[in-house]
Amino acid sequence: MNSAKIFAFVMAGGSGERFWPMSRQSTPKHLLRLLDDRTLLETTVRRLEGLVSLENTFILTNAAQLESTKAAVPFLAEKNIIAEPAKRDTAPACALATAIARALDPDSVCIVLPADAMIHDTAKFRSCLSDAVDIAYRTGTVATLGIPPAFPATGYGYLETAEPLPQGPQGSSIHTLRRFVEKPEVDKAREYIAAGNFLWNSGIFVWRASAFLDEARRQLPPLADFIESMRSLDDLPSHLATRFASLPKISVDYAIMENAKSIATVLANFDWDDVGAWTALPAHIPPDADGNCKRGPVVHHASRDNIAVSNGRLIALCGVENLVVVETPDAILVCDKA
Repeated sequence: MNSAKIFAFVMAGGSGERFWPMSRQSTPKHLLRLLDDRTLLETTVRRLEGLVSLENTFILTNAAQLESTKAAVPFLAEKNIIAEPAKRDTAPACALATAIARALDPDSVCIVLPADAMIHDTAKFRSCLSDAVDIAYRTGTVATLGIPPAFPATGYGYLETAEPLPQGPQGSSIHTLRRFVEKPEVDKAREYIAAGNFLWNSGIFVWRASAFLDEARRQLPPLADFIESMRSLDDLPSHLATRFASLPKISVDYAIMENAKSIATVLANFDWDDVGAWTALPAHIPPDADGNCKRGPVVHHASRDNIAVSNGRLIALCGVENLVVVETPDAILVCDKA
């Protein structure tokens, strides 16, 4: 399809709690340089290049993080960074994304994705996402990207797949989706792993603007009314100011996905990590011979299996094991990895 019709919307909110003391209300996880010299947000935007133009890439954030977000992606036009005036969960954010894309091109396809996942194999990611765009555009189905589960995680939602569909043009495996499953207890998660047809829900969705609008009309009319009443981007400021805060506060999974008429899942063949806690860092920053994962000025003696992150001052570890130590100018965290 014509790449000019593809629009990407990066959801970049968050409360800044998981990576305290580096993360704060104005600088949540995706605005941190946790793993290298780029923020997770910039890495997410750059990962889309080649499939979605920067002109068609938007970031949906909030007022408290607007200036920090602009600073993290100075190569994006300011008009492409949009601050939601109230926290209304992901369904209103998806309606906002759809309204913007539809106003720019009624025949558009929307990619909606979180700002804070880490994916190293960019080429495979783009191939899978391209196949999701293809099936969404051709068939009008809603497409998701499902992650093969590595362990019985209780912090992720799951996707139960059903019948296989023809492979995508890039060779991706695609299945129809039987159901969305909320975050399970560990015993249930083990059952899902054993069943072999469950995937982690990556939170990456692709749909034609017209298909999402049809689902919103059927399932949650206030979202549809919000989308349809925004006829051009000139309407965006007043829409945000007067209408967004009154939209139902609900996730897109509950509002749309669980009862959508047609959903397909593209099986992700790339690495994926939502980098949910300090203990995720060793998967991306290789530990030394003693198992210590270090970023910034860190030295150690007779210490093993620690995670130490310095933002300026020297951290010295002596005779300790299994700690997380994080230094910032105004706060220091020391805790057990468990």
